[in-house]
Amino acid sequence: MSATALALILAAAVAHATWNLFSKQAAAAGASSFVWLMSLTATAAYAPVVLVSVLADPPRLTALAWVFMLGTGLLQAGYFLFLQSGYRLGDLSVVYPVGRGSGALLAALAGIVLLGEHPGAAGLAGIGLVVAGVLLLGAPAGRGRPAGHPAPRALAFALATGLFIASYTLWDKYAVSTLRVPPLLQGYASLPVMALVLAPFALRQRARTALVWRSWRRQVAGAAVLSPLAYVLVLIALSFTAVSAVAPAREVSVLAGVLLGRRMLGEGQLARRLTAAGAIAAGIICIAVG
Repeated sequence: MSATALALILAAAVAHATWNLFSKQAAAAGASSFVWLMSLTATAAYAPVVLVSVLADPPRLTALAWVFMLGTGLLQAGYFLFLQSGYRLGDLSVVYPVGRGSGALLAALAGIVLLGEHPGAAGLAGIGLVVAGVLLLGAPAGRGRPAGHPAPRALAFALATGLFIASYTLWDKYAVSTLRVPPLLQGYASLPVMALVLAPFALRQRARTALVWRSWRRQVAGAAVLSPLAYVLVLIALSFTAVSAVAPAREVSVLAGVLLGRRMLGEGQLARRLTAAGAIAAGIICIAVG
């Protein structure tokens, strides 16, 4: 892997972990309001980029391609809402690795069950590492320390987030590989769809939505810029680097999320959570290459 590709992937990993930090910081404000404001801001911010891309190379989209572009927005809306709910109840350094790890695990299992894929020894080892890491994060820290036990509902929301990650991963893979939807367009399509789907909920709670914007506009803007940017940086790296090299390297974001949780939010149990996140990251890498 070239130094340029590595720099792009590491930048994408940091961007991904950072927008999750912003989401965690604003989690108590209201999931639907935050996600609506974020998707609306991102839609406006990235519209010129997508417009230039479409004008430069007009895509040929079938009716089914439009269905898949709509569907990714619905799946992404579920992903963001469950993620925000998980952050409202649990720590960034627990919810983020569990969501990422379970998403990769479920995508791998779906490939085995639905697509007839046969992972090798590395893939099977990766599945075991992800399970072990998730179990370690979900276990109590020790006797007589109830505060060390993650909230069960937070873990449930994190696992549900992973389900949505696996779903939109498989959905988008089919869209870009089989239907030939340009990756940038498929990734962008989720933003206006989320904005439209969540508008009735956010506007019904105008007072809360206005409060979210007044109190957390920096987090809204930060997530709106960094969430798509993380994806775009990966796409750029993929344009001249093998997928087998890019996919594993970007999972350093799991470790970055734990470190950000400790440094920016004062979350505890750093050693144990880094160990668990390391196991999850290593498992994802093994699944990607195996």
